[in-house]
Amino acid sequence: MIKEEQEDLKHEQIKVEEKEVYCSQAEEQIELKQETDTCMVVPVGEQTDHTESEPNRNQVIFQEATEAENQNQERRKPFSCDICEKCFAFKSAFDAHMRTHTGEKPFTCLTCGKCFCQKQNLTEHLNIHTGEKPFSCVTCGKCFRLKQTLTKHMNIHTGEKPFSCMNCGKSFRLKEQLTPHMRIHTGEKPFSCVNCGKGFTVKYDLDVHMRIHTGEKPFSCENCGKSFSLKRTLIMHMRIHTGEKPFSCASCGKCFSQKCTLSRHIMIHAGEKPFQCLTCGKTIFSSMNNHTKNVDFSEN
Repeated sequence: MIKEEQEDLKHEQIKVEEKEVYCSQAEEQIELKQETDTCMVVPVGEQTDHTESEPNRNQVIFQEATEAENQNQERRKPFSCDICEKCFAFKSAFDAHMRTHTGEKPFTCLTCGKCFCQKQNLTEHLNIHTGEKPFSCVTCGKCFRLKQTLTKHMNIHTGEKPFSCMNCGKSFRLKEQLTPHMRIHTGEKPFSCVNCGKGFTVKYDLDVHMRIHTGEKPFSCENCGKSFSLKRTLIMHMRIHTGEKPFSCASCGKCFSQKCTLSRHIMIHAGEKPFQCLTCGKTIFSSMNNHTKNVDFSEN
């Protein structure tokens, strides 16, 4: 009797609360599947094997989810670069990006004529001419033209060194400090002198080296007019005029204007005599110049 009633209900729609309901009989199994709030009675012969089709079903679901996410991504970032396929949410950002490919620089400084591809870069550049430094350190009060420069400066106070060398573990405040350091391990010297071919790990060292060939001495003393190729050499020279002696001996308190002079002085206390005269064999703690002047080698 029950079996006959089930056969009559094969193609009729019935309301159910569950998503899937399975009803088993001794000879036949039927499945109730929900279509919105309506379920269809499906004969066993028309069903698929759920155990075998589950992986395929999951794959289909995954593909559909991926396609839906891609569509959402396209809706969120509808502006796509035909050259590098990078996508953008706003047309203004897309237009600015395209200038990196075209080389267009529509924003020009009225003071010096320098051009920029983005308006923000021009705004930051204008601070050079105005002298404006809108970003100040809350710790020491030092001001900066650029926000990113302030961010880097803050690491001085926090002591944070987020950039670490994978070879030796040495840490740095700035990424641009880590990059040249890595060349110590790789041996890379990408900056070469066009005159003598000597290579350097950082561009600054090449710029300083070039002054040997050009004879340029851009750092001048305001007191005597003497010029120097290095700023640190000028700083040491200025102590002649100021009388400043910032390097003091911890043993006797004697002060010196240069660190190297202090290092030689400390040898007196340590008893070190690192220099040996090739003529008489005597060891001394200072340079050979004074020794050769004071000794008459003609007597030997």
